[in-house]
Amino acid sequence: MSTPVKSLLEALVRTERVGPNLVRIAIAIVFLWIGALKFIPYEADSITPFVANNPVMSHFYEHPTDYKAHLTREGELVPAKREWQTHNNTYGFSNGLGTVEILIALLVLSYPLSKWTGLAGAVLSFLTPIVTLSFLITTPEAWVPALGDAQHGFPYLSGAGRLVLKDTIMLAGAWVIAVDAAKAILAEKASCAVRH
Repeated sequence: MSTPVKSLLEALVRTERVGPNLVRIAIAIVFLWIGALKFIPYEADSITPFVANNPVMSHFYEHPTDYKAHLTREGELVPAKREWQTHNNTYGFSNGLGTVEILIALLVLSYPLSKWTGLAGAVLSFLTPIVTLSFLITTPEAWVPALGDAQHGFPYLSGAGRLVLKDTIMLAGAWVIAVDAAKAILAEKASCAVRH
């Protein structure tokens, strides 16, 4: 291996601590932004198929089986459908979910102040995508519908399904920051033991 290539690789290795911190920031950005959007009707409307078809979450809606007739496209305002979504508790549930997502982001960002709360944020960041990825099983809209084309159903992800599948990256990133927080906690404990 040539000296310049080796030097470049060594320089890259010296930035090892940057990785978990970048992942931490990226996870927090996603949770903050998407969490804040949960307070906006178009985002709340867009998660309706996921919530309505989930065996646990559907209980938060008043009329989960009726959602298909009341869906809108992003940017579309249909007052009657918005009113139905209000009565369905779509917005109440979405506001609660948004609050949880913002809280997770703040816990993740708290890592420099408290390794334990940073770890809690990492664990919640890991659990959240597990729930989201379950939508691939419970939500028919995650797959291309049979509308005449031969490519439909599994393995043909719809736009919604492709969005859900990206949570595998969140899952992996959350594991990285959880391990990083656990290492920091153990290092602090070892340091305290040496001082005493």
